[in-house]
Amino acid sequence: MRYALLLHYPEMTPEDLGPEALAEGMREFDEYAKALDASGVLISAEVLQPSAVTTTVTAADGSLRVQDGPFADTKEQLGGTFVIEVPDLDAAIDWAGKAPSAGWGAVEVRPSATHFADGAWTTFAR
Repeated sequence: MRYALLLHYPEMTPEDLGPEALAEGMREFDEYAKALDASGVLISAEVLQPSAVTTTVTAADGSLRVQDGPFADTKEQLGGTFVIEVPDLDAAIDWAGKAPSAGWGAVEVRPSATHFADGAWTTFAR
């Protein structure tokens, strides 16, 4: 089963964190990504730019609307994602609990429904 681990946490600038905390965070995420990769479950990993450079697009009312910034008004933002393939939800939860950001934010564990690769959509069994 494929799961997206969505990392939500308060955004801080490098200046807010300080050089030691920034280096430690980078080291922890590097170790986490390498552990996922070494175990053979890592599909992809992304660190996102700050929400200040987000653009949200919607056409819910029938006309295209482009909004600067994230749609949700919250203190925590989506900061990154890991996509993993593991046997079940328990394994995904175990990996989510090891994410460095679980200590200061939340890790949303969401099963994938479909993915697009090699020119076609693939549906995952539930």
